[in-house]
Amino acid sequence: MAWLVRRWGWDRTHWERVVEYRKCFAFLHAQSPETLNALEISGEGVWNKAVRFKTYRSIGYPEYDLCAAAYPAQFDVVIADHVLPHVDCPSRAVENLYAMLRDGGHLIVTSSFLVRVEGSPVDCSRWTERGLKNLLVAGGFDPESVHTDSWGNRSCVKANFRRWVPYGFGLFRSLKNEPKFPVSVWAIARRQKDA
Repeated sequence: MAWLVRRWGWDRTHWERVVEYRKCFAFLHAQSPETLNALEISGEGVWNKAVRFKTYRSIGYPEYDLCAAAYPAQFDVVIADHVLPHVDCPSRAVENLYAMLRDGGHLIVTSSFLVRVEGSPVDCSRWTERGLKNLLVAGGFDPESVHTDSWGNRSCVKANFRRWVPYGFGLFRSLKNEPKFPVSVWAIARRQKDA
């Protein structure tokens, strides 16, 4: 088995996140990330491994309370990786995320949808693509600057009801999208430059 891991590579990424990460990483790679100052809120640290930013800071959730106040700095990119479903007041959190962006900066928000309830420390909300866009617009983003996407399929939904399933070798884990079964939803929004 060890030779298979070395030869083909074992992807520890949760199956539900593979497509969202690929698409979000591709977006960031197109933005000249070596010129961007980035903040990741999640504690996972996966974004800095996939994308090399000019500067990168990671703050853990739930240690950092995104609802209480904006982080006291502004960034070109702020990433809230599977955080919003776990905050008590997502509208306040989005307002704080908006405040943490420099003019023209991008917010990347990822969220689970059709998955079991999890702690971390609480589980409060889920959004469809339209619902996530509405939340970001209510938090200050211009509707034209918010782009959403989603991915999922029945097999992934079923598998994740028991436990978080890694993508593994990808041999038996389909990435075919079935739009009526979104497992993950994400948005990329841009803070408009002030006039």
